[in-house]
Amino acid sequence: MISRLLRFSTLIACVVLTLVSAIALTWSGAFWLPLVIFGALAALGIYDMLQSRHAILRNYPILGHLRYFFEMIRPEIRQYLLESDFDEEPFTREARNIVYQRSKNVEDKRPFGTKVSVYDGGYQWLTHSIRPRKIENTDFRVLVGGPDCKHPYDLSLYNISAMSFGALSANAISALNRGARIGGFAQDTGEGGISRYHREGGGDLIYEVGTGYFGCRTPDGQFDPEKFRAVAADPQVKMIEIKLSQGAKPGQGGILPAAKITPEIAEARGVPMGVDCHSPDGHSAFSTPVELMEFIARLRELSDGKPVGFKLCIGHRREFMCMVKAMLKTGITPDFIVIDGKEGGTGAAPLEFANHMGMPLVDGLTFAHNALRGAGLRDRVRIGASAKLVTAFDIAKALALGADWANSARGFMFSIGCIQAQSCHTNHCPTGVATQDKSRQRALVVPDKAQRVANFHRNTLKALGDMTGAAGLTHPSGFLPWHLMMRENEREMVTGEDVYPYMPDGFLLREDDERFGYLKRWRRASPDSFEPFDEGV
Repeated sequence: MISRLLRFSTLIACVVLTLVSAIALTWSGAFWLPLVIFGALAALGIYDMLQSRHAILRNYPILGHLRYFFEMIRPEIRQYLLESDFDEEPFTREARNIVYQRSKNVEDKRPFGTKVSVYDGGYQWLTHSIRPRKIENTDFRVLVGGPDCKHPYDLSLYNISAMSFGALSANAISALNRGARIGGFAQDTGEGGISRYHREGGGDLIYEVGTGYFGCRTPDGQFDPEKFRAVAADPQVKMIEIKLSQGAKPGQGGILPAAKITPEIAEARGVPMGVDCHSPDGHSAFSTPVELMEFIARLRELSDGKPVGFKLCIGHRREFMCMVKAMLKTGITPDFIVIDGKEGGTGAAPLEFANHMGMPLVDGLTFAHNALRGAGLRDRVRIGASAKLVTAFDIAKALALGADWANSARGFMFSIGCIQAQSCHTNHCPTGVATQDKSRQRALVVPDKAQRVANFHRNTLKALGDMTGAAGLTHPSGFLPWHLMMRENEREMVTGEDVYPYMPDGFLLREDDERFGYLKRWRRASPDSFEPFDEGV
């Protein structure tokens, strides 16, 4: 209540001062000026509360206009910002501007060339063709479902990454899912289960099964096959994803205190009210690579043959090799694997984990792609990529390095109004995206933001189509490492093929290629245990 009063304090003050000025006008005509000024501000504040396009203004009437004022004068103060400690990273600024423009159908062209130095180390670009192609249909898709899958899913090349109800507000989940339905793409539920707001939207879902088995758990937190069968039977559920780890805090679970569990969260997760909700660090349904494959087969059977896969941030590379060997030993392969880069993560995580645990996406993606190629399994398993994939270039780069599709959390959060206030864990999100405070959630108007979600998806895929055509290709799946160029310093540039080459098919089975340490880890990996039998990862 106090927080709400503070947010609306400017409006309240203007209303009070308007009334005072009106009363004082009966004593002296000098009060007409403050009456006009405060009356106009009060009217503006009331309009801010009622309009639906700007979440900041709905939560901070009158006061929120300061944000847009500073955005307007940003070109004049940019140099100061670039030299200060308060500036956000260049990627975030560029990506957020692109998302805002595309979600609002605003022209995104800018004059005077690139805004970064093309001679600095780290600059990257795609090669283009002298014979570009025109691509009319940019509704790019990939069919997910291996030979054991009865119901393969025609997945969009760009989808909403895992974000749970509870971490995001009810309005945010609803806007994302309705946008997914409008645009014909999928939303990953995150490990928090399927809420009523996912179901109300009617959009396609990827049901994530985490270590807490939310939505399919027994009272003591174990996996419940019959509850899973019931959830997976929902026609909205198109794929099932087992979460092994996530980029933001790989190797760590979490706890939702009892005080933060609402009846709606309890319903979605299948947990009781008044009790702390634990998400363990690891799974209890399996403990070895072979058992993981058997669990995948079990979920596929319980879901009547829907695509089943897993998501992880690559850690010990040998452990991923253990999984690949288990695929060969059992003959069971996941329909897909999502590689989550450590640079991703839209929620709060311990600082050391966020900065120093887990493998970045390009390295993890390249490793997983080549490990599957080396075992002759790449054509049976689709690979998704997730981690700061916001622009068409980000998607094209991921596809070139081995991904079949891309997921984004950050981009779609921007599309529904996230300004990265970094208050997700405080319940004080200023735009209503990451809060369970009903008064703050009202700032996020679902129909308006759902359309922006769909706009962002459509315009991003159109931009991807333009880049694909400029490269002389007919589909983004045609991007390969040699299409990607990187400048290492002022004088040298390299191709993606030099840095992230595709290893030969079957090289691990033949044991005939010692490059990059793949074979060394392959020989040390066991399908029967994740435990090492000697030192090394």
